[in-house]
Amino acid sequence: MSADAVVLDGVGVVRGGRPVWSDGTFAIPRGSIVIVIGPNGSGKTTLLHLLLGVLSPTTGEVSVLGTVPARGDARIGYVPQNYAANVGDAVRCRDLVTLGLTGRRWGLRGASADERRRVDEALEAVGATEFAHRRLSELSGGQQQRVAIAQALVDRPDLLLLDEPLANLDVRNQQDIVRVLADLRENTDVTVLVVAHDMNPLLSVLTGAVYLLDGHPHYGPIGDVVDEELLTHLYGTRVRVVRTAQGDFFTRSG
Repeated sequence: MSADAVVLDGVGVVRGGRPVWSDGTFAIPRGSIVIVIGPNGSGKTTLLHLLLGVLSPTTGEVSVLGTVPARGDARIGYVPQNYAANVGDAVRCRDLVTLGLTGRRWGLRGASADERRRVDEALEAVGATEFAHRRLSELSGGQQQRVAIAQALVDRPDLLLLDEPLANLDVRNQQDIVRVLADLRENTDVTVLVVAHDMNPLLSVLTGAVYLLDGHPHYGPIGDVVDEELLTHLYGTRVRVVRTAQGDFFTRSG
């Protein structure tokens, strides 16, 4: 088994006749929690689509968990943006998580005892057990996001892709999602890639970052990427890095 979950070698992407980025060469170690950052339109979601096999590179090669990316790979869990908007009002949370196991099957057979146990484990892992029998439409944004992550985790993936999981959440709900990621880092070997605009809420759990700079994707340890000069160049506005006496750090603009 490769020590790296994701490997890009000379990868370039063109969409709609427009180059998105080029010369992507890096590797992401297994077990990492990695943020994907960059300005709007720089190709953050494009990277996830490459890893999911939805999009093929124009140049170069992509390897995910040791193989060429393919649609429907059960080793990859994925939570898209606006997850709840694509779910019917009447669907219960537990049923949604169960679909993460049974959704690929033809027919109407119910979940087995083992599958029900795995659903219970996924709901417990994200702290969603107490509202598992409620409809998704009845939940807060943070609760909905936890159910979405449970559905992505129920098939026990090796790679978890989260597209803007903190968007439109208040501080408390953001902290709840970060705690879920901290538990994953502590208790599993799953590799996590998180697309996000603001890295501050996630800094306590991140090990690395993919940053899309000057039309090229790069990867680095989080301590190297949280750098004033690099982030100022990346976003085209002054970004300061503030370090506390306890050794923690955060970024702020201006």
